[in-house]
Amino acid sequence: MKPSPQNKSKSAHVKSRLVASGGRLAQEFGFNRVAGEVLASLYLTDGAASLDELEAELGLSKAAVSLAAAQLERMGLIHRVRKAGDRKRYYRSADDIGSALRHGILKFARAKMSTLETDLKLADESLAGLKKDAGAKFLAGRVARLHQLNQRAGQLLDNPLLKLFAKLG
Repeated sequence: MKPSPQNKSKSAHVKSRLVASGGRLAQEFGFNRVAGEVLASLYLTDGAASLDELEAELGLSKAAVSLAAAQLERMGLIHRVRKAGDRKRYYRSADDIGSALRHGILKFARAKMSTLETDLKLADESLAGLKKDAGAKFLAGRVARLHQLNQRAGQLLDNPLLKLFAKLG
């Protein structure tokens, strides 16, 4: 039995609200809003969707959707699907979205922590010759503390208990 046009319209409205929510949530966590919308849309789509379909549904440019899809694919949150005889790019959400999200977030956190560690090492090098400067001494102490916090956060991410919890769900 096919859904009536009225029910289809209501379900499309519900999906649209959830997709917007996914974009806001991604943005609040420091991720790309468009990527959040693309992920939510694909998760709420039965089967695969082309970039053209995503572009039309989300009201975004093909470039924005394509960049978001590439980012999500690198994170393992969506997968490219091939359709015989069709050259368009189709995507679907990961089968186990919870696990993929946890993995993607951990990967993102590790990348940010690595960038921070590089910046902290550069700060150490810059401050090394300024030992007599009181401001530099204070700053060097804070940089050392940030090194410790970053290392502890890395240890937390490597904790076997966290890895076990990440597999649940």
